Amino acid sequence: MATLTMLEQAPTPKPVNRGAADYNDLTTETANAASEGLDTKSALEIARIINHEDAKIATAVKKALPEIAIVIDTVARSLRDGGRLIYVGAGSSGRIASLDASECPPTYSTAPSQVQYIMAGGPKALASASDVNEDSPEIGQRDIARRRPTRKDIVIGVSASGRTPYVVGAVEYARARGAKTAAITCNLNTPLSDVADTTVITEVGPEVISGSTRMKSASAQKMVLNMITTGAMTRLGYVYDNLMVNVHMKNAKLVERGIRVLMKVCDIDRDTAIRTIKSAGKSIPIAVVMLKANVDKMEAVRRLTKSDGNVRLAIDDSRLEL
Repeated sequence: MATLTMLEQAPTPKPVNRGAADYNDLTTETANAASEGLDTKSALEIARIINHEDAKIATAVKKALPEIAIVIDTVARSLRDGGRLIYVGAGSSGRIASLDASECPPTYSTAPSQVQYIMAGGPKALASASDVNEDSPEIGQRDIARRRPTRKDIVIGVSASGRTPYVVGAVEYARARGAKTAAITCNLNTPLSDVADTTVITEVGPEVISGSTRMKSASAQKMVLNMITTGAMTRLGYVYDNLMVNVHMKNAKLVERGIRVLMKVCDIDRDTAIRTIKSAGKSIPIAVVMLKANVDKMEAVRRLTKSDGNVRLAIDDSRLEL
């Protein structure tokens, strides 16, 4: 566990201007002309206004695709090399990050340690607000220090405003320790961008309820994080074609999904799929390689090990390059 002494011994991060934030400059905090008089509208009018504003989110995300692609490849390289993806967030942003991290193991059979999240206020803040911790860069540094970030890792700060001191402090510390860093924000020219190697900015504009960044901003962040982990896992070969071949069959729904995936990928009947899954030790990637490459289980395992788990490359018996 990291101590305050360890923090003091860490490399000195680049100074960042953390003066009083002028929130009038943040588009996410300004009033939205499209929703003026919202409290006088009918339920249908309110829904239409929100829907109209939500339609802008995908366009904002589209403009950030080049930066998102950079982060996808950085995450893939980090995971391939034994590193971790560590999200850091507070409030709605932290909750979105925690959701993305939590869904990677059941979807791609990743170890829980590979994709992690750090939430200002700790896990209890997922259910009840603990906003006071957001204002402390020192607490952010302390919390990321406990994870001992290294050059193999990528730390992604998620903050709609781009000014959350907790997140800025954590990302700044991780970068000073050699980790790759990225920022996911909805505003230009922010302190978080200053301390990150790559910044993904989704300018969604003012919220329907001024400053309520759980709305458009959080939706944009959810879309971006979906792209990052889905893209990285696909680049790593945990997806074959567009199918979830690395599914972890822990319950009846996922067992059925695994059977259907194998039937589709290998164009086989249900009974053959079930027999192959059993002989593959209930591993869909092994089963796919066995059938596609016409090899036994031992050879399929060898090929998957050589390709770092990339199913398509294991079928071809080649190595993963990123």
